[in-house]
Amino acid sequence: MQKPFKIYAQVLNCFSGRLFLFVLVAISTGCNNSNDKLFTKVSASTSNISFKNLLVEDEEFNVLNYPYFYNGGGVAVGDINNDGLADVFFTGNMVKNRLYLNKGNFKFEDITEKSTVASMQGWCTGATMADVNADGWLDIYVCRSADGNPAKRKNLLFINNHDNTFTEQAEKYGIADNGYSTHAAFFDYDRDGDLDLVVINHSLKEYMQGQQQKPGIRQQTNPDFSTHLYRNDNGHYTNVTEAAGITSNVLSFGLGLAVSDLNNDSWPDLYISNDFNEADYCFINQKDGTFREMSRSMFSYTSLFSMGNDAADINNDGLEDIITLDMLPEGNYLQKMHNGAENFDKFQILFNSGFFPQYSRNMIQLNRGDGTFDEVGQFAGLSNTDWSWAPLAADFDDDGNKDIFITNGYVKDYTDMDYIKYNVDMIMEKDPDKQREMMTKRTDKLPTIKGPNYIFKNEGKLKFTNSTTTWGINESVVSAGAAYADLDNDGDLDIVTNNCNEIASIYRNNLRESGKANKYLNIKLVGNGKNPFAIGSKITLTTTTGIQMQEMMPSRGFQSSVDYILHFGMAAKDSIIQVKVIWPNGIISTDASPGINKLLSIDI
Repeated sequence: MQKPFKIYAQVLNCFSGRLFLFVLVAISTGCNNSNDKLFTKVSASTSNISFKNLLVEDEEFNVLNYPYFYNGGGVAVGDINNDGLADVFFTGNMVKNRLYLNKGNFKFEDITEKSTVASMQGWCTGATMADVNADGWLDIYVCRSADGNPAKRKNLLFINNHDNTFTEQAEKYGIADNGYSTHAAFFDYDRDGDLDLVVINHSLKEYMQGQQQKPGIRQQTNPDFSTHLYRNDNGHYTNVTEAAGITSNVLSFGLGLAVSDLNNDSWPDLYISNDFNEADYCFINQKDGTFREMSRSMFSYTSLFSMGNDAADINNDGLEDIITLDMLPEGNYLQKMHNGAENFDKFQILFNSGFFPQYSRNMIQLNRGDGTFDEVGQFAGLSNTDWSWAPLAADFDDDGNKDIFITNGYVKDYTDMDYIKYNVDMIMEKDPDKQREMMTKRTDKLPTIKGPNYIFKNEGKLKFTNSTTTWGINESVVSAGAAYADLDNDGDLDIVTNNCNEIASIYRNNLRESGKANKYLNIKLVGNGKNPFAIGSKITLTTTTGIQMQEMMPSRGFQSSVDYILHFGMAAKDSIIQVKVIWPNGIISTDASPGINKLLSIDI
């Protein structure tokens, strides 16, 4: 709804000492061409990005039969043709994947057909860009799910042919995982110089309730639902899941994947978000080719319906923290209409059956540096953001603190209390004809959770301010996967989201155009050998006000991967003392005069 006109009067004291009255008339509608907000949505007519993840239910295939029907698709951002501009890839569930070449100034060319990335479709979910064959060009790995036929669930690997075309070779490389896959990440878990792969999969509807109905079910396993670890053996991948100590069971609903050095020992660890009753997993690297699941000793509790996650240093202490998302609504009305809140009896049954304490809200697990984490999500002000998917922690306003962007929404909310009552009424209906009629209209009765995504400004000291409206993220959509990148190479981070039943959103960051004096440094790492993009490196920026730390780990958020250019922001008064890179092989590089407001390339 369009808001009424607002008239503002401001008296300004000019240099001449005279007073002038300026009457400014503005329409508060979030105009697409205005730079008065931090972000402006780029229209599809401008960007040429018209991808829409259109989802259509029928009587056989719908959200009631497949609960992840409306989990949405992912986004992968990276420079696939090495021209210095970040390109964008979207996954589609019931529509074709789309690949867009960045032509500069937020203009994109759809090269899907030429590239062949949609030649083998299926229900595609997570996407990540990585140089799998170590030739200096980014390839694209695509996860698939939903289909009952394992052959149509096999994940896809599109190898870059250096001419904007790709060849699918997942079988050749040994990573055509045929589980119900959500997302994947390439990383060097054994630090032998090449990229290994982890794939998270999810279970199915019949295992949503777990221990309450089926005691002992946590001891049951199924490879289609399990997390899989693949070791790179001279360019071919070997499934080493069991030998490496990566465990799962039929209650594992893997939705979020973070690869990060959580205990600060320079070896990559894994954090996996699990939906429903099974708690999140935290696999700590034992430095001998194996992992140990240690969530119970590291965390007091986790999110219940854990969705996407991110690992980032949100308080600039040099330690990686963890953000997990859940589905707790912001307002009181939606909280009462939502059937996802804790139930005391259910909690006690699960707890007494060996399940870990979980609560239905977003969480920030603050790294204490001693192998333990403290949960501060409510204190920080980020615990309630509705049915949420992708958290992305990055410095969007270049003040030196990582802000947090969150996608949210759901097309058909089967947890709504009115809908649950409708189901009860349908069961109680005595007239068979009326019952059949109610059954036919059952899906139509499901309400939609739709509204703006969230973005929170990091104020420091673990406090965040909801800046969704003031920063211009005010489009009412249902969003899933998301990624950030400096799409126009102007020194600030733009945002891309994959929306359900709406055209994908591109948000342009207007920080540079606003005239603010905040500074930035973009860093490109050039690795060597079998890891040309230096995945797993750790970069520390020391400034006059403290430190900032980031890891080169593109798979983030939910079903998505971000650009390989690392972005650091700094307040106007700040200056750089040193840039330090700890490369995956342990070598350390330092630069005491990297410059400012530029792209810095660091070669190992």
